[in-house]
Amino acid sequence: MTRERLQKVIASSGVASRRGAEELIRAGRITVDGRPAVIGEQVDSEVEIITLDGRLLPEAPRSHSYWALNKPAGVVSTVRDRHAYRTVMDLLPPEAASSRLYPVGRLDELSEGLLLLTDDGAWADLVLHPRYMVEREYVIGLDRSITKAQRTALQTGIELEEGLARVARLEDVTPAEVRQLEAVLQPPHRELRWYRVILTQGWKRQIRRMFEVIGQPVSRLVRVRVGSFKLTDLRAGESRRLKMHEVRQLAACAHRETSEE
Repeated sequence: MTRERLQKVIASSGVASRRGAEELIRAGRITVDGRPAVIGEQVDSEVEIITLDGRLLPEAPRSHSYWALNKPAGVVSTVRDRHAYRTVMDLLPPEAASSRLYPVGRLDELSEGLLLLTDDGAWADLVLHPRYMVEREYVIGLDRSITKAQRTALQTGIELEEGLARVARLEDVTPAEVRQLEAVLQPPHRELRWYRVILTQGWKRQIRRMFEVIGQPVSRLVRVRVGSFKLTDLRAGESRRLKMHEVRQLAACAHRETSEE
């Protein structure tokens, strides 16, 4: 009898990351042999009947898929949403859309740039979970320049509901970098002041909320890097399968961060 943590079993099935699996359990959507599941319990998936919303949990895929997408503004970062005009799944080729992919983290509807998708829950957990501190790099456009006091506040920390939110780094973006960015994005509709923001936290709409607090609403937000993977040759709406060395490098970012703690 092989027993594993329920979150790992759910993640291996490809329906959610381990973090997402905890949310499914907490919401009462997972049962084990007919009873409500408990976070952290050990299960034997070959013996016990595990269901999601009353249906048997899918078997773990024999091989996983890993994709990168340059998400345009106006597209929702979810697998399905009956209220959305377009989701990220509508932008993927048939070979990807037929897999049980889901986004590794999200970008809000107005935000753009790099979005990773996979059916590998364990890998998604390494890339996504805050405890691994994998860097996420964003380029943001503001209507006004950041003041010295605002810069200090962002680096010292902004109080949000989840706790103290900080930027790991805040840097100016050069005109040459802006031109390079415009080559893979829809061009900005007006002149903006551009900054690079690097986070290791990943709270919902964190950058927009932090900049609202200091009186600098974000006009444009583009994610350009997650860990070792950069948004380079993908234009808005384009996607491609990750190469295995890229998949391993992303996972290694998490291992390196944890080994340094």
